[in-house]
Amino acid sequence: MEGFLLLATIYLTAAVIAVPVATRLGLGSVLGYLLAGVVIGPVLGLVGSEMQDLQHFAEFGVVMMLFLIGLEMDPRALWDMRKKLVGLGGLQIVLTTAAVMLGAMYLGMVWKTALAVGLVLALSSTAIVKQTLREKDLTRTEGGRGTFAVLLTQDLAVIPMLALLPLLAIAQGPMLAPDGSVTRPGIDAPPGGSHESAVSLVGHLPAWSVTLATLAAVAVVVLTSRFVMPPLFRILHATRLREMFTVVALLIVVGIAILMSMVGLSPALGTFLAGVVLANSEFRHELESNIEPFKGLLLGLFFMTVGAGINFHLLLARPVDILGMTVAMMAVKGVILYGIATLFKLRGVNRWLFTLGLAQAGEFGFVLISFASQISVLPAGLGQSLLLVIAMSMMLTPLFFIVHDQLAKRLRDADAGDQPAADEIDEQKPIIIAGVGRFGQVVNRMLQMSGFHATVLDHDLRTIQVLRKFGVKSFFGDPTRPELLHAAGLDTAKVLVAALDNPAETTRLVKYARHQRPDLNIVARAHDRVHVYELYAAGADHIVREMFDSSLRAARYALEDMGLTDFEANEIEVEFYKRDRQALRELAELWKPGVPLDQNEAYVQKSRQLNKELETALVGRRIEVLPVPPESSE
Repeated sequence: MEGFLLLATIYLTAAVIAVPVATRLGLGSVLGYLLAGVVIGPVLGLVGSEMQDLQHFAEFGVVMMLFLIGLEMDPRALWDMRKKLVGLGGLQIVLTTAAVMLGAMYLGMVWKTALAVGLVLALSSTAIVKQTLREKDLTRTEGGRGTFAVLLTQDLAVIPMLALLPLLAIAQGPMLAPDGSVTRPGIDAPPGGSHESAVSLVGHLPAWSVTLATLAAVAVVVLTSRFVMPPLFRILHATRLREMFTVVALLIVVGIAILMSMVGLSPALGTFLAGVVLANSEFRHELESNIEPFKGLLLGLFFMTVGAGINFHLLLARPVDILGMTVAMMAVKGVILYGIATLFKLRGVNRWLFTLGLAQAGEFGFVLISFASQISVLPAGLGQSLLLVIAMSMMLTPLFFIVHDQLAKRLRDADAGDQPAADEIDEQKPIIIAGVGRFGQVVNRMLQMSGFHATVLDHDLRTIQVLRKFGVKSFFGDPTRPELLHAAGLDTAKVLVAALDNPAETTRLVKYARHQRPDLNIVARAHDRVHVYELYAAGADHIVREMFDSSLRAARYALEDMGLTDFEANEIEVEFYKRDRQALRELAELWKPGVPLDQNEAYVQKSRQLNKELETALVGRRIEVLPVPPESSE
């Protein structure tokens, strides 16, 4: 017992230290877990022989992850994305697998082993790339959408890959076990469990019976998920016992995993199918929230055991070979990705984002290597080398995104050259609206209905074309370009509405306009509270948080539903607005660029003081407008 507690303390301490640091440095949580495992394993030697058994347990996190992926895979959404999934994603997987397989065969591997290597290295890191795209606000770009489509295809492809690997092992024929018994890889030793503990339903059946049993198991999973689980969830919901949802959710995943193992299939296949069937269930979000913590913990433990098991003696003994294989693999994937991006007409910086963002190998490669090693598709030495290649490529990924950022700066002019030339602005109005997305369109409509007209600018050609179809005169061009702003009438305008989608561009536009026209009235759209402070420093007169007013309206409706009258709710809404606006001005004076808000002690203290004052003021305001509160009326 003491040994287990000590081991748990080591792993948890390493994760608590390494993961936040890695995330803060932009390396991602997956690399944090890997580095934590490296430190407590090869570097400090705090974990040893028990790591292999722990990894088998941690692999269950992968099974849970695929169940959650299935829950997110709405069949109708997948059908709508079929062209990108089959085109971008499917082509990438097939071409990369084939290229790596041919290279492995050239190095002397048999075709079955070479195919397994190709499948392993065809995948990219979903965890790292998705997180980086979100942090850098690249998800909505054309390159970001293409990258997401490939990652989604790869997540789906893991299922057939896990189903294919045992067939490669079966094709190798029976093997002689250490105790002299004969075993059949992939059937007698199911993935994720030892041979001794496995209970097989098909171990002694003929081939046709194995096929029927496998199809029957899949049918049981699908039918149970479709017709049994929803009524069961409704019964549980009526009991109001939240913990029972957690128990049943874990039971579903564990039960399906055991059933799949007993017929010689990957547990991940069954849980993924169950997730897809339940994707449209009204209890989908409840399942996700109950399983997510277990998945995150076990998956983090899995990556730590992978890091702890990396053979650094091999890396030090063959650094040139390992680094050479890593660079060669990333170069091959990069060439293929660049070609696919060109074929699908991704241009400029989007093409480089697609290429550099997906050039690494991914965390699912660890899963496939572990599985393939268990069923003897990959020799142990080759598996260790591949683990190092994947880990090294993932560690290089943040550097690739830095390269992308630099290329984006250099290619911005060239990329802009791919766009049509900016319109010639033939009129100047007293109001300039820069950016006519959902925010700017509402501003423009209200101004028009009030008898005022604005010069409308936006750099999204599609948006401009749609507005013109509805009779709204607008001009295509980048509103942050000085010559376009002056052509739109910056020198004579009375009001500038900065409503661009990109916060950095909005700040840059406000700063330039304020420098050129100190007397100009500037209304700016803010993305969040920090962006408010940036715009305040840049010189905006009126700053509107894009979600703030709608949130106030929602809170007002909630107050009315609790029994307050329209007048009472409106008075509290107005008071909250005034107090919050004043608090923002005071806090803006304490804001320090580049310093996180929670690490600015003066800001934190002032914020807490203002929150208390706001609460006191609102309570007092409520007493003024509502002398007898509803709860005390009796």
